[in-house]
Amino acid sequence: MVNEDSAAERYALSFTSGALLSREAVIAAPLYLRERDWARVRELIRENNLLQSRTTSSGFRLAREVAQRLAVLTDSELELLTEATATERAHLMWVAACRRYTLIGDFAEEVVRERFILLTPNLSYDHFDSFIRGKALWHSELADLKDSTMQKIRSTVFQMLTEASLLSGRGDILPAVPSERVLDALDAHTPSDVRFLPTTVKRSGTR
Repeated sequence: MVNEDSAAERYALSFTSGALLSREAVIAAPLYLRERDWARVRELIRENNLLQSRTTSSGFRLAREVAQRLAVLTDSELELLTEATATERAHLMWVAACRRYTLIGDFAEEVVRERFILLTPNLSYDHFDSFIRGKALWHSELADLKDSTMQKIRSTVFQMLTEASLLSGRGDILPAVPSERVLDALDAHTPSDVRFLPTTVKRSGTR
């Protein structure tokens, strides 16, 4: 759990340019493994419209967003991403979003995983709103959110969960069954990043 007394860093909230971005990651990850330069990856994506964006501005935002999320993965995780199954890729991209955006990571660990472990595996917008209200006591950037922005953030997070097959259309939290190689990759971090997934798998640093 996060120690709220030390939670002074502002939450980054600029993740609404896309949802899980699994398709985009398949394009961007191999470019980075070849170029080893995220700025160059963004440039190549924009120049060649590799993400098939309708406008230049949307292409710029999407290229920047996928690069920022993939940048939090290790080289070995990026290599795994390029050869991963759809399920493995979804799990890795959900974890990437949790690492890149502390707000998503906190929600994943403190609400989604917690409810799953406590056998109350349903999730609604009300749970997200309650989470935000609690965090707003320490984060003025959340207290100052416009309703429209709040709705967009909430919708994006739930869309990510759905695309990662962690949430059903009825609002049921679906158990993650990560592969051994994904578990090994996540468990290489301290604490283990398995904590971002609704799963009963016991790994070091998780409960």
